[in-house]
Amino acid sequence: MISIYQLKPKFQSLLRPLTRVLFQLGITANMVTLFAMFASIALGIFLYVSSTVKIYYLSLPFFLFFRMALNAIDGMLAREFHQKSHLGGIYNEIGDIISDSFLFFAFFPLGFSPLLLFSVVILAAISEVIGILGAVEGTERRYDGPMGKSDRAFVLSCIGILYALQILSILSLQYIFIFMLLLLLYTCYNRIQAILKSGGKK
Repeated sequence: MISIYQLKPKFQSLLRPLTRVLFQLGITANMVTLFAMFASIALGIFLYVSSTVKIYYLSLPFFLFFRMALNAIDGMLAREFHQKSHLGGIYNEIGDIISDSFLFFAFFPLGFSPLLLFSVVILAAISEVIGILGAVEGTERRYDGPMGKSDRAFVLSCIGILYALQILSILSLQYIFIFMLLLLLYTCYNRIQAILKSGGKK
């Protein structure tokens, strides 16, 4: 299933020179991972408390692109500069779930259905847990789409832009969240099937 995640190798190639510089400066993969998480928390809280200023939501696409870069960099630091660790793996997985949750919560004061937003947040977390289970079940970490982490970042960026510029109403934007929810369900299904087909326990 097509996902923006498939563009990651090309994105990493562009970031590799910067990654080398960060390594030379003593920046570790765990530092980058934690910075990305705390920055996501800070932006989510900022947008939540400043929700009446619509233009602030234009920060989402820029920040989410920046966070994707940080996620690529911490992975390269871990793999290519021998910084892999069990603690780093925990930071990476938990940090992504926490980061996503806080960024979604920034939309709660805007009039969207709380049940819908909670469902998206919970299902996004479940999809990542299923992805982790790929490794637990003896195969590999699954990143199958169509609504993986990178895809969610893209959709959330689009919603932020459409809301900030008042291009669509809250009701119309809510349908985008519903569509995201359906794609998350399909993503969970795809990841489970991929785990089973690649030799996981049945």
